[in-house]
Amino acid sequence: MQNTATVGGEQTKVKITDAKHNLNVAALYEDAIRNGEAHIGGSGPIVVSTGQYTGRSPKDKFVVEEESSIDKIWWGNVNKPMSEEKFNALRDRMLQYLEDKELYVQDLYVGADPDYRLSVRICTETAWANLFSRNLFIRPNKEDLAEFEADFTVINVPSFKADPATDGTHSDVFVLLNLGQKLVLIGGTRYAGEIKKSMFTVMNYMLPMRGVMPMHCSANIGPDGDSALFFGLSGTGKTTLSADKTRTLIGDDETGWSDRGVFNFEGGCYAKVIKLSQTAEPDIWSASHRFGTVLENVVMDPETRELDLDSDKLTENTRSAYPIYFIPNASPTGTGGHPKNIMMLTADAFGVMPPIAKLTPEQAMYYFLSGYTAKLAGTERGVTKPEPEFSACFGSPFLPLPPMTYARQLGEKIRQHGSHVWLVNTGWTGGPFGTGKRMSIAYTRAMVNAALNGSLAQMGTKPDPTFGFHVPTSCPGAPDEVLWPRNTWGDKDSYDAAAHDLAQRFQENFKKFADQVTEGVRGAGPKV
Repeated sequence: MQNTATVGGEQTKVKITDAKHNLNVAALYEDAIRNGEAHIGGSGPIVVSTGQYTGRSPKDKFVVEEESSIDKIWWGNVNKPMSEEKFNALRDRMLQYLEDKELYVQDLYVGADPDYRLSVRICTETAWANLFSRNLFIRPNKEDLAEFEADFTVINVPSFKADPATDGTHSDVFVLLNLGQKLVLIGGTRYAGEIKKSMFTVMNYMLPMRGVMPMHCSANIGPDGDSALFFGLSGTGKTTLSADKTRTLIGDDETGWSDRGVFNFEGGCYAKVIKLSQTAEPDIWSASHRFGTVLENVVMDPETRELDLDSDKLTENTRSAYPIYFIPNASPTGTGGHPKNIMMLTADAFGVMPPIAKLTPEQAMYYFLSGYTAKLAGTERGVTKPEPEFSACFGSPFLPLPPMTYARQLGEKIRQHGSHVWLVNTGWTGGPFGTGKRMSIAYTRAMVNAALNGSLAQMGTKPDPTFGFHVPTSCPGAPDEVLWPRNTWGDKDSYDAAAHDLAQRFQENFKKFADQVTEGVRGAGPKV
């Protein structure tokens, strides 16, 4: 263990002399308990509370206006600008604040493919956040650590708060990305997902310029070598559906697609565990009850130390962060071939989307750019119930470049490799949120499995009269009536009205892309 660490970008290297460098899991456990940061659950995981902030803070994210990236960034509500002057002043105060603080440092990789990976130095105020980072990113071997040089640095100091009047921030919370200095600063929030997603944003900036498509998706591979991708925002089922005992897990959230195939960005999983079922999701359940796992905002009995995964007392956004090798059938390389099937997941709060539908290449482009889902409670600050959300490329909060950059890459790769694309609704059926119920995970798995093994493609289909995609008339393992959502509603007129309303929302949202796509893609959306 070293007691010094160099932090900051190329222009701002600063030595922190009181640093604990690359501690192992046991040592980080000991410090987290000694520091009063966490408790140990009865089965071994470390249990932490992130306090006021139990989800990401998108309004507090800023990208620095600097020469190397200013003309490339997709500026707007997602990537709000901050001047270099403001950033440098806050950075200097933050580093001065750390001079008498103990800091935990992990040297890690992002990207399982050595040709495209980044080395990142994660510096955290707390031991548990350092363990979180060690779990979620890729851990170098001893030989690599001996010659490690960081491409990027992330400094995470929850106790350091911004002054909006001085710093130009939205609140005392901040997530600042300086692509020129190769530096990320996070303060005011203990929610560790900000660490993970900041480096995902960095990869989303750098990889397209190298011909690699970065994707907000999970990935797995079948026994015959057929890879599959699962796009979707938080809560749509990326982690759950990619954890399949019959297939090898490549990664559960962030993936790259190069000329060689797909590869995981991470070395761990960050699963949402509210109401996690041991029966339906045994691998994630087991991983969440192990020594080494970090549980965020999971309720625990203080006496028995038993976990209550059903409780939303602290938040709906309860999380489990564990190394990917805690999943028994995880890939040791984190890589796979070009995807044969692509699933675009949505949690439809209106209850009008079918549980599965086949998309043409043009429809794939349309629905990828639309990125429709429901923003689920707890995933972001201020969200207390599901809300309809159009998130370009199923991940607009993490896109530093214009969405068309990623959509064009997807269209090219689908055409080049002949991938089949499916729209999968893991949301509501029988009515909207509050009236209907969530789609059975058993039915969803049956439909996805049928798509992956090719049997669903052999079934007859009918075009949806509103949305146009082709819906199977039957599917092994799922009742025929659930395939057509209108059949599950008691009031058919209400369904028709809800479908019409959602179609209009799609059309209105897509206007911003209309002059950037072909006529075929423009016409691939729903009809009103």
